[in-house]
Amino acid sequence: MTALCEEDKKKIRIFAGSASTDLAEKIAKYLEVDLAPLQMRRFSDGEIFIKSEESVRGCKVFVIQSTSRPVNESIMELLIFIDALRRASAEEIIAVIPYYGYARQDRKASPREPITSKLVANLLTVAGATRVVTMDLHARQIQGFFDIPVDHMEALPILAKHFIKYGFTPEDTVVVSPDVGGVKRARGLANWLHTPLAIIDKRRAKANVSEVMNIIGDVKGKKAILIDDMIDTAGTICNAAQALIEKGAVEVYACATHAVFSGPALERLKKSAFTRVVITDSIYLPEEQRFDKLRILSTSKMFAETIKRITTSEPISNLFEMPIEEKKSE
Repeated sequence: MTALCEEDKKKIRIFAGSASTDLAEKIAKYLEVDLAPLQMRRFSDGEIFIKSEESVRGCKVFVIQSTSRPVNESIMELLIFIDALRRASAEEIIAVIPYYGYARQDRKASPREPITSKLVANLLTVAGATRVVTMDLHARQIQGFFDIPVDHMEALPILAKHFIKYGFTPEDTVVVSPDVGGVKRARGLANWLHTPLAIIDKRRAKANVSEVMNIIGDVKGKKAILIDDMIDTAGTICNAAQALIEKGAVEVYACATHAVFSGPALERLKKSAFTRVVITDSIYLPEEQRFDKLRILSTSKMFAETIKRITTSEPISNLFEMPIEEKKSE
């Protein structure tokens, strides 16, 4: 990757939201730019005040902010700052949201339920965002909730290259989807690694509670990689890991883009049958939430390249496509 040219650097501003400061600093380092200064404070009643400390008039502005825990605070902070930038005459305002909160509330599963991911899309648009960049939405159709362009990034190449680097071969590896809904994601990783695919059939009694029912596919004597878009309370994925061990898998690995890690997730993962838990830095994890089995892969280079290509009006789709030589060898 090459940095932005000096002329392009003058046209953009990159800001870090409080939920993604660490990731934003890495992105800025790749681009060889400084993060733009901002002023932010919270009043005694909890209200948020935020503004840019330098002119953004006529600039293409990128605001990097995952809407992760505390979800509502992070969303409100992002909306307020977008409004401030719009009123400061920024030419374009691109919300870079590595983790899009409320993505699981994307439909009415029963009467009188909200579709909150659509509400958040409306709020971002009304606030003044002109484009959204996000990664591994819980459901791809959420892109259709926006009336502005959405660039949907995938962490799949980052995860796949990690396992390739550590010698996971087609002969001794199987990729496993923890449920039927995740088969497309699992098949994508299996294609990258040229491995077979297995599926776990489960029954969910209520939210955040699942029961493993059956494993479709051969996992005996293999290293199994469970892939999902996020790990929340970790109940599903830990139950799946134990089931795979009982079916003869020699090692089980977890990989996911978003480490939500709520409730009992940390304790479950520490005690689980996993050899490694591989996640990305789309959600910042403080030191106290990290443990020996955990491996964190950075998305910073992919987001930096995306920002560069948006700035220079280049296509970004090939950032997460399988290399041509890999496709030919399938």
